[in-house]
Amino acid sequence: MTTFWIFIALVVLIGLIMIWVPHFRQQKLLRAEESGVRRQTNLELFAERITILEKELNDDLLDQVEFEALKKELEINLLQDMSQKGDDSLDVEMKSKSALWPAFMTLCILAISGYLYQHLGAYQELANPPQASNPHQGMDTAQIMSQRVQMMEAKVEAQPEDSQAWFSLGHAYISANQYDKAVAAFDKVMQLVGTQAELLGPKATALYYKANQQMTPAIQAIIEQSLALDPQDPSTLLLVGMDAFFTANYQKAIDAWQMILDSDRNDVDKTALMNAIESANMRLNEASGAMSGDATPKSAVTSNAKTVEIEVTIAPELADKVSDSDTVFIFARATQGPKVPLAATKISASNLPVTITLDDSTSMGGDVKLSSVQEVEIIAVLSKSGSVKPQSGDLKGTIKTLKVGDNATLTLDTLVQ
Repeated sequence: MTTFWIFIALVVLIGLIMIWVPHFRQQKLLRAEESGVRRQTNLELFAERITILEKELNDDLLDQVEFEALKKELEINLLQDMSQKGDDSLDVEMKSKSALWPAFMTLCILAISGYLYQHLGAYQELANPPQASNPHQGMDTAQIMSQRVQMMEAKVEAQPEDSQAWFSLGHAYISANQYDKAVAAFDKVMQLVGTQAELLGPKATALYYKANQQMTPAIQAIIEQSLALDPQDPSTLLLVGMDAFFTANYQKAIDAWQMILDSDRNDVDKTALMNAIESANMRLNEASGAMSGDATPKSAVTSNAKTVEIEVTIAPELADKVSDSDTVFIFARATQGPKVPLAATKISASNLPVTITLDDSTSMGGDVKLSSVQEVEIIAVLSKSGSVKPQSGDLKGTIKTLKVGDNATLTLDTLVQ
């Protein structure tokens, strides 16, 4: 910034020099004339010009006629200059007028420069640098992740034996949905430091997301290998609990997450784990009540006004775009205030059409729950890649406004381009 302003100052200074130096030279000449040397100067100029003409005549650059004509013209000019009398009032007036022109030009340069910079330059960016407070301002999540991955890749390229850099790069690849590269990164770490449970867990997680969050025999084998090395490895137990929760095996999910809490590790988000366990317990209690065959529990009756029931369907014209391996994410968010998900669930596209219920048991673990708002917006995304963020080829449907306690039909009717 300082260099930039110095450059601007130099440019303006050069412009002012080009205006004012000729003016001061002219003033100097006027002062010389006023001190009585005007006539002497005219005589010297006359002699110099005569010498030049004589030299040109001798060099045959002029003929005698041209020489005499030019000499006569110089003599006439000399006589006119010699006959002029100084007029002090005229000199003062000339001086005052001569200063107006460079002053006017100075103002013009400054005004034009300021106007052009204000309208064509980057004045607003310099006055309020967008990157000063937030280096990621104006970037979406995908761009931020892409930038992070590039930085990590540059680091491992510069330090190919840095195992921690490779480990961080692997997690960055998972966040960027580049699962094959994530697996390769974790394999590289294991080449450097050996096979460890804390590396097998993230590798299994990357493969799990690559398989559209389906547990395969290969992934299960890696999980078993990891737990054999460390039965309390948090990354592996998180994966076990997440898969169990999505497959409605809530007790297994609770056991896995509780084991992480019992390990008393400091590198895990205990609040998020406790919220997840609470949500799994609520789902487990609801499932137990439904299997008992008894009348609807009183707690369920009183909480009907705190839920939304959504029937999710596919638009007929887009039915050929759906495969059984696709995943459907449905979530509710407040119509006013922060646009954060209040409740969410996930189903397989093979179950469509289906009716789902969103309530506090499906909350995302934040402080604000579905029961705390009056109206919500419902969004459903049919994902081909297993990512919640819509991508090209995915399907999407929206209910703009729905009162909590009501039910509605949501149709996946938009093809994401």
